Amino acid sequence: MEDLKNALEITKINRKALAKILNHYTLEKLNEIPEGFSNNLFWNIAHVVVTQQLLVYGLSGLEKNIPEEWIELYKKGTSTKRDANENELIQLKDFLFSTIEQTEKDIDANIFKEYSNYMTSTGFELQSISHAFNFNNFHEGIHLGYILALKKAL
Repeated sequence: MEDLKNALEITKINRKALAKILNHYTLEKLNEIPEGFSNNLFWNIAHVVVTQQLLVYGLSGLEKNIPEEWIELYKKGTSTKRDANENELIQLKDFLFSTIEQTEKDIDANIFKEYSNYMTSTGFELQSISHAFNFNNFHEGIHLGYILALKKAL
């Protein structure tokens, strides 16, 4: 499980960068969708949290560590439907790290026993929990790039 812990360290670095963005912008700016974009900063950051839960826990047949409402709002194929509120911002700041802390505990507890194969939209088939951790980092990196572009457009 050392490979999972190593992959999770990369996730933690990305999450710190995302936390800086959440702490730097007002809620109004986090909710703003610049011209030419389909989502805002808040949606992108919430989306990476939701996706990690779906890739790691959902495909392992395990209970996710975020509310189902968040999954419905921020999963793949969704877009910004409404502005997030102050309470949701507080929750997102918590979820950024609480989900990763729980994942680390769950690695230590060796709960990731089964995995359902999943074909990603990029054409890569996830066949193991290790694939999920690595692909999640790739996915979060894509969204960090998109977030940086959004920042410039604000």
